[in-house]
Amino acid sequence: MARFEVSSRELVEVAAQGGAPDALFELGMMYSTGRDVPMNLIEAHKWFNLAALRGNDAAKRYRVEISAELSKAEIAEAQRLARDWMRKH
Repeated sequence: MARFEVSSRELVEVAAQGGAPDALFELGMMYSTGRDVPMNLIEAHKWFNLAALRGNDAAKRYRVEISAELSKAEIAEAQRLARDWMRKH
């Protein structure tokens, strides 16, 4: 039987495709800390925003914290990315 190497990022992304709030939140955590992915606060904001929209309260708090570190243009970019993701999923 063949074995496949799958990263934790790939597992979380697969789970997030269904819009699971906890998986979306976990992607936000990964991008905000640089765990298994390059640190990217715009991507983190996007994933926290999506998780918050699906009812994850911790994501709401983290999104506010990250917003304090981003410019208005960066927040707008994160929101655009979240809207794009929602249209596709």
